Amino acid sequence: MTTTIRTARNAALIALLGATAATGLAAQTMPAADQGEVLTTVYGSLPPLAEMTEGPKVSGIISARKGSRLQITADDGTVTMVTLHPETEIRTRGGFLGIGNKTFDQTALINGLPVIVKTGQFGEGLVASEVRFTSDDRQIAAMIRGGTQQQFGEQGAAIKQNAAATEALRGRLGDIDKYNLKSTTNVYFDTGKAVLSPAAKNELCLAAQQAGANENSLMLVLGYTDTTGSQEVNQALSEKRAAAVVNHLQQVCKWKPYRMLTPTGMATADPAADNSTPAGRAQNRRVSVNVLVSKALDGQ
Repeated sequence: MTTTIRTARNAALIALLGATAATGLAAQTMPAADQGEVLTTVYGSLPPLAEMTEGPKVSGIISARKGSRLQITADDGTVTMVTLHPETEIRTRGGFLGIGNKTFDQTALINGLPVIVKTGQFGEGLVASEVRFTSDDRQIAAMIRGGTQQQFGEQGAAIKQNAAATEALRGRLGDIDKYNLKSTTNVYFDTGKAVLSPAAKNELCLAAQQAGANENSLMLVLGYTDTTGSQEVNQALSEKRAAAVVNHLQQVCKWKPYRMLTPTGMATADPAADNSTPAGRAQNRRVSVNVLVSKALDGQ
C-alpha cells in the first residue's frame, strides 16, 4: 500500500526522522533554503535492492539519524533523506564493518560522519545500497560526539554551580566597591611575549591556593608592558598577558570565574621601575595579580 502525504518541509523532516524502523521510508533531495512544500511518500516493506533502479550518489555529513533514516547534508547545504536497507553494505577503506550482507553494524553511522552513499531509487525516495567512509573520519566523529556530550554535561553543572555562587557573592557584597588589598603576585614576561614561564605558572597556582583560604577573596588581574613598541602594540600585548594569566588561574589553578574581577590591560601605565634601563624594563613586563577582600567582609 502507498499513501501520499503533502506537508510543510519542517513537518516532513519530523515525520521522516520519527518513523519506525520496521517500514521503508525515503524522501527526495531538498535544498536547505527551500521553504516550500515537499512531497513525502510512505511505503511498506522495502523490496530487495536488486529490484531497484540505480539512484544518484550522495555525499555529505550525517546531520541527523533516526532508526534507519539518515539525513545527509552536502557542502552546499542541500539536504537528502536516505533510508538504510537490511542489505545496505557499510564499508570503510579497511573493509566491511560486518560479516556478510546482513550482519553489518549500522550503528557505525553516527551524526557528524562524512559519508559517500550509493543509492537505489524506490518511488520518489532513495535507499542506500552502499555507505562508504574512512576509519579516521569515523573515529573523529565518535570522539567529537563523546567529548561534546561529556563537556556539555560538565559545563552545564559548572555553569549552574557558578551562577549560584555568583548570586551568593553578590548578596554578600551588595553595592560595596571598596576593598582591602591582601596580597599581590607579579609574574614576568620576555620582551614582546605573552607566554607564561614554568616558574610563573607555579607562582600563580600558589597565589590561588593561598587566596582560596578566604572565601571572600577576589582577584584583580592587570597586565603591563615596558615602553618598547607603539602604544597600540603595548595595549594589545598587555591584554594578552592578562588573559594568559586569567586562563591559567581558572583552567589549571582552578580559581573560580565568579571570583575574578574583569582583567585589564594597562599597557605602559603605572611602571614598576625605570624604563630607561634593561633591568627596569624587565620589571615592567609583568602581570599583577591582586587579591582583594571587601572592607565590609574583611575578617569574617
